Amino acid sequence: MHRLLLLPLVIICLWFAPAGPATASQAQVTDAATGTGIPGATIVIGNQLITTGATGNFQFQAATGVLFARAPGYRAESVDVTKIPASGAKLSLPPFVPQAVYLSVYGIGSTKLRQAALALVQAGTVNTLVIDIKGDSGLVPYPSAVPLVQQDGARRITTIPDLAALVQMLHQKGIYVIARIVTFKDEPLATYRPDLAVHLSDGTLFRDRQHLAWTDPFQPEVQNYNIAIAVEAAHAGFDEVQFDYLRFPDASQQLKFAGPTNEQQRVAAISGFLAEARRQLLPYNVYLSADFFGYVCWNHNDTGIGQNLNALEANVDYLSPMLYPSGFQFGIPGYTDPINHSYQIVYQSLAQAQLRLNISPKRFRPWLQAFADYAFDHRSFDANEVASQIKATTDFGSDGWMLWNPRNNYDNTGLANATAQAGDMKVAALSSLACY
Repeated sequence: MHRLLLLPLVIICLWFAPAGPATASQAQVTDAATGTGIPGATIVIGNQLITTGATGNFQFQAATGVLFARAPGYRAESVDVTKIPASGAKLSLPPFVPQAVYLSVYGIGSTKLRQAALALVQAGTVNTLVIDIKGDSGLVPYPSAVPLVQQDGARRITTIPDLAALVQMLHQKGIYVIARIVTFKDEPLATYRPDLAVHLSDGTLFRDRQHLAWTDPFQPEVQNYNIAIAVEAAHAGFDEVQFDYLRFPDASQQLKFAGPTNEQQRVAAISGFLAEARRQLLPYNVYLSADFFGYVCWNHNDTGIGQNLNALEANVDYLSPMLYPSGFQFGIPGYTDPINHSYQIVYQSLAQAQLRLNISPKRFRPWLQAFADYAFDHRSFDANEVASQIKATTDFGSDGWMLWNPRNNYDNTGLANATAQAGDMKVAALSSLACY
């Protein structure tokens, strides 16, 4: 949306029932392609956290249960604890680079749009789908058991009759499946429960440019509502839960929240939500990711909306900046004309964020622009622009990319040959970054 310490984060979750005396066992997390250990691992056994050493080794005590292993840049795996000998075993994770397109609440229910996305999978140019399970207008398109979801009008349509069956079908096709949850922008909940909503100074509901209401990120009930939906996604078998609109509204009006707000409090609300979501998702072998504005890669404050790069990184597996050139109104250092420099916008934003955080490039998977420009000359972002952005992610080394098109139409993206486009723009991007 650097080149210092590049250690992937691995989370291994072990949940077990007491069954006689436990014996100490040893294991190692390794890369299935190279056989090398994956260092910096975190082991979760009940409430106990253990960090692995430089070679990916760890010790644990458990008699029974299932051990879940995951690391950014890899497919998650699980193993029966009883199959791990006390003398040691290797837990191999297969490398995986997601290449994704997005399907909305309506897109997943449209035979035409869904089949078009699956055709890209069949062609080998896409291996991942990002699917709304709580969309931009707050709709939840599957039969949720969350009480408030059933009460607040979020279940007005059903485009996913069976969430687990959908995930199973996609997994059978080898697809990595991401559950997108639009978090604090929530028309149904905000109008049903105004006490949980963001208000203007006169007490009326705040509405954004799309005339949609927002819920208050400070409210525990709002946070729990979204986490409950995330847990349902994890239980259904999604590979990853992704929170979008993970922020306070960006508004020129004076807004009222549950209490006084400043930058520190905003950041604490967002990071606290992510920390609690991660805690509740520990029993599932699911990745956690967060979407945020591209300028957050560059800004050292919270951009006025609670999005702070360091605070976000501390609580997720993947960082997903929205690196749409059209969204960089003021450009970036060295490039004031962003839509003519798609590669530089993507590459330099990722590089700047990595430089600040000192983490592996595999911790990043950005959103890329696959829709017409709305801020400058209104050009169509077609195959050339898409290829340029994808090349930037490849050169940087992120764990893949995601294409955003609100209409779920990827006909003009040139996905079949986007990754093979020639033209190395990396040197120019690095040169400009060095001057910043």
